[in-house]
Amino acid sequence: MYLKSLKIINFRKFGSENNTVEFVDAQSYQEQKNSKEINIAPTTTLIVGKNNCGKTTIIQALDKLINDNSLKSNDFNFSYIKKLLNSYQASTEKFDLPFIEFIVGIGIDKNNTDLITNLIPFMTLEDINKSKLDIFIRYEVEDAEIFINNIKQLLQKKYRDENLIFNKFLEIIDISNFKLNYYNKNGESIKQFKLKDLMELKSIKANNIEGENCLSKAFSKIIEYRYNILLGGDKEKLESKIIDINSDLTKKFNSHHTKYINDSLGQVVSNDKLKVLLSADLTFQRLMNSLVKYKYVEENLYIPENQFGLGYTNLMMIIADLIDYMEKYPENSFNSKVNLISIEEPETFMHPQMQELFIKNINNAIATLLESKHKNINSQLIITTHSSHILNSKIHSGNTFNNINYITIEKNYANVVNLNDEKITPKSDTKENDLKFLKKHIKYKVSELFFSDAIILVEGVTEYTLLPYYIDKNDKLNKYYISVFNIDGAHGLVYRELIKLLKVPTLIITDCDIKRFDDEKEKFAQISSLKDRITTNQTIIKNNNDNSKLDVLPEYIEYQNMYIIYQGKINRYYATSFEEAFILTNYNNILLNNVLKKIKPNIYKEIIVGNNFSNNKKNSYKWQCKLSNDKSNFANELLYALIIEENKAEIPLLPKYIVTGLEILAKKLKGDESK
Repeated sequence: MYLKSLKIINFRKFGSENNTVEFVDAQSYQEQKNSKEINIAPTTTLIVGKNNCGKTTIIQALDKLINDNSLKSNDFNFSYIKKLLNSYQASTEKFDLPFIEFIVGIGIDKNNTDLITNLIPFMTLEDINKSKLDIFIRYEVEDAEIFINNIKQLLQKKYRDENLIFNKFLEIIDISNFKLNYYNKNGESIKQFKLKDLMELKSIKANNIEGENCLSKAFSKIIEYRYNILLGGDKEKLESKIIDINSDLTKKFNSHHTKYINDSLGQVVSNDKLKVLLSADLTFQRLMNSLVKYKYVEENLYIPENQFGLGYTNLMMIIADLIDYMEKYPENSFNSKVNLISIEEPETFMHPQMQELFIKNINNAIATLLESKHKNINSQLIITTHSSHILNSKIHSGNTFNNINYITIEKNYANVVNLNDEKITPKSDTKENDLKFLKKHIKYKVSELFFSDAIILVEGVTEYTLLPYYIDKNDKLNKYYISVFNIDGAHGLVYRELIKLLKVPTLIITDCDIKRFDDEKEKFAQISSLKDRITTNQTIIKNNNDNSKLDVLPEYIEYQNMYIIYQGKINRYYATSFEEAFILTNYNNILLNNVLKKIKPNIYKEIIVGNNFSNNKKNSYKWQCKLSNDKSNFANELLYALIIEENKAEIPLLPKYIVTGLEILAKKLKGDESK
């Protein structure tokens, strides 16, 4: 039995759509018992997303359902509450009561039927052979009449200030009693049930470093627990010894200190009115708190924990919490509940390499803890993160995109995207190779696209090198996190489904790739008309209804959250690459000409006769061909010249098609920000 899914409705950042989180299936206990494997989820459920998108809200929802059933107005999604208030103001005839709903999907292990006793009230005859069962949980107004009456009284006051009305509405919610009700899929109420009887949650918070002695305190707690178990009935003997020690010390205090203090005090105030007693107060708890002093070993030196780096301290605190969790389960027993272990943002204070190793090996660490204690705990591991390194390691450790929940915000609601290999690489002849390419290519920085405000895909080293400079100088874009990725040619198509799922505004900068005849290539012929011309660019063709004709091509192609741009006519000619477009746009720019002269002095001398810069226009395709093997050098020399140039008037302009693309991104980002 395991947690398979959680649907969150109207709770905090979540609305009524795109709100189902999927969890990795825990291995069945019986299968592992037969194979003598430790019963721990072989992979981890990862919840990723940018800051403030709702990752922590998912863990908070589970914690509230399992451990804390109270409800306040700030637990509701405010967009939902606002719409509800607007409906009350529009009509006093019908009052839809506020509610928060959760649908907990429980996976059923058919080989282990003794674990589903708590689920029987939710089962119908048709559920017997199913592998999943849904539990419907609702927070509902307990007394509808009182709630509606309070709303009517609020509306009768006819406040003009909308913020005041909304705050008064929140106050009504706060004073209302909400009851947690359970239902089966037929809407039948299930009594005498608590989710706590079915599952437990161990939540390890982010940055749980509290003071420089936190490790000593954490491990003291573990040792105290284990010492209590080991002592058993001998604990009374230890307590007796502690009492004797306190008694002996108190007597010594009295004979050596208390008498002299009181004699001195009696000279000022009568001892009948004021007297002190010094007594020993050693307890088992104080003894345990002072028993452990954490140190770490470095080249045979024992270093105090206050000199321990924050990254390692955070890692040790996570391990300490896990050990504490494991210790609380009886030896040689099996816990029949669904046991959830959540670790929130483990990357805190960790450098990138440690982050990757953490997610790669955390399951092994838990398995080792279980194995050393001969325990079987049916556990599922959930990690929330905004670390691209942890995400990258997760993909490569598991060799799959499965079990990753990507969270983003869309129209003020958290939007959950359940990633898996099938969605990212739909059925095709190249499916297997496409998946291999994605998993390998994403290792090289591309995992950052999950955390970007916008994405720009390019297919050449020059635009990849120069675009970050121009974005940094763009006042409309430089406040956003925009990731630029170099994707070669048609390989950009492999990313299409993934980008579509992530819903991040994406600019795809590609080349027209005008098909030329052999004699045109030999003569470096310029192209001034697209009549009867076709493109060989598969990105353009696939996103333009498989049409390769260039004379009917729109200025740019929009496909959901993707915008595909390419060269248009620049100074009479059509460019076929970024380099050619850049030269056509800035043919008479001194900075550009100096770079061209430095990289290709002979070609430059051949083209620019008598400092006639307009010859650059007439020979733009020739420049493209001659630079084809020196694009990296061209890009780096240009970037160097741009950085050291102090006169803004001398900075070359971006080609028009890229300017248009950046303007589209700016509008989309501003629109998302205003939602």
